[in-house]
Amino acid sequence: MTATNTVDTNPASSVYAALNSTTKTKTNANSMTEAEDRFLKLLVTQLKNQDPLNPMDNAQMTSQMAQISTVNGIEKLNTTLQALMNSNSQSQTMQAASLVGKGVLVPGANLNLKVSEGPAIAGFELAGPVDGASVTINDSNGIAVRTITLGGMAAGTHLFQWDGNANSGAVAADGPYTFSVAAKLGSDKADSTALQFGTINSVLSSSQGVSLNVGSLGIFKVSDVKEFL
Repeated sequence: MTATNTVDTNPASSVYAALNSTTKTKTNANSMTEAEDRFLKLLVTQLKNQDPLNPMDNAQMTSQMAQISTVNGIEKLNTTLQALMNSNSQSQTMQAASLVGKGVLVPGANLNLKVSEGPAIAGFELAGPVDGASVTINDSNGIAVRTITLGGMAAGTHLFQWDGNANSGAVAADGPYTFSVAAKLGSDKADSTALQFGTINSVLSSSQGVSLNVGSLGIFKVSDVKEFL
């Protein structure tokens, strides 16, 4: 029997041999990601188990190899976007820090009276213009202490002050109060939102974004602020 030498002319086998030798070489962590490693292993396994009589054509192989670069490009894009988001978050925090000590109007109906320090301040937001509005201030028991009548107003945010005088003419006691707003357009009730006044004590930064600590009123998002004073 005469021994014969055979030459493997299958291009897929040649590619597999090249890839197989490459996987034995230690790659740089910066040039090959975990996702790429998994992709290569899947491709090599596919080559090893393909039908020798019907091997993968060059177009299929080129397409799959191109996907490796696509995966790497997506990962780099994600890294760049994450860096931009972190930078933007830091920038927002720095800008918000300049707001410490500023007065703000935020959703809520609390009103704190300290006559010695001046009138209590609060506000409200109107969805549209109104013919008239009124503010009713209640004590901690829910009893109406003072009603302030206002005229026609445009849409938007509006401030009001309470000097502490009750409907009876007496001076109300210092402390926490609540208020409600009633607005009308013609004979119809108009939409209004009560806004409480507070001072920004500090700025908080988290994965949810930048928040403002408005003392006893609580924590609010910057988007919750209706007006800076």
